[in-house]
Amino acid sequence: MRTRTLGRTGLTVSVLGLGCGAVGGLMVRGSPADQERVVARALEVGVTYFDTAPAYGDGQSETNLGRALAKLKPALVLGTKLRLRRAEKSDIAAAVAAGIEASLRRLGRDSVDLYQLHNPITRDGADGALTPRMVLDEVVPAFQRLRQQGKTRFIGITAVGETAALHELVGSGAFDTAQVAYNMLNPSMSEALPLGYPAQDYQRLLERAQAAGMGAIGIRALAGGALSGSAERHPIASPPPEPIGSGDDYAADVARAQSFRALVDDGYAASLPEAAMRFATGNPAIATTLIGIATVEQFDAAAAAVAKGDLSPQALERLRHLWASQG
Repeated sequence: MRTRTLGRTGLTVSVLGLGCGAVGGLMVRGSPADQERVVARALEVGVTYFDTAPAYGDGQSETNLGRALAKLKPALVLGTKLRLRRAEKSDIAAAVAAGIEASLRRLGRDSVDLYQLHNPITRDGADGALTPRMVLDEVVPAFQRLRQQGKTRFIGITAVGETAALHELVGSGAFDTAQVAYNMLNPSMSEALPLGYPAQDYQRLLERAQAAGMGAIGIRALAGGALSGSAERHPIASPPPEPIGSGDDYAADVARAQSFRALVDDGYAASLPEAAMRFATGNPAIATTLIGIATVEQFDAAAAAVAKGDLSPQALERLRHLWASQG
């Protein structure tokens, strides 16, 4: 499998990473045997980056991934996260210290390679969000202490929230990595959107991340399943998830995704999910793209799609015409 460098971390990561979240559900609600099978299969085809979080199944993803890794003992790059609850905003330093210890305990490890803030970033910091100032003044020093203690090598954010707030935080240079929502429904992390396009405009946040030396980790390659080609969900998958930066709701994403079947009709890809995976992993500004799955077969399909290589320039030009028609 192809690899890229994760920004200034210098870490070499596979272009396809295994996302252990709750949307696909395998690492949360699957059987232990299937969980171990998919981790082993991912390692076999060359996946080197594995991503989890305590929010996935209230710690179940970390526990299950930790169990599988303890059996296989692979060399890999491992990332997890911290989502601060509203009640924890009054003592962020204590919450960060407790959060990493709980994650390491579930994972069965002394440290992780990457520890990431999982909260949305907004100007007002309402509800579960944080403001850029709160992050820079309180979260960053607490994360830096974890690095000094040897509990994480690098620190990152999930770039979800308000565009201006995300640009401010990314431009600060305080973090090593950013997880970015990038897919055919919303390419604005890297592309200028047509006027009136029905998605959040991230205003080419990837360019700012690259200028700051940050590595990028792609998320929502299939838009939570909307780009799978079917509205049907696997029994262990989550209910239709709330979109990140794309449509107003999941049903709107599913409906709009059908327009991209033109890539299949024109012979640029064998299926809609193949086109979506090849698009997402084809951006050289994104070091690794996570795939969340419900079955080992879904993982194999994603890996096979990525192995076919990037979409052709002609396919990308066709996509730009499709985006323009939706503006």
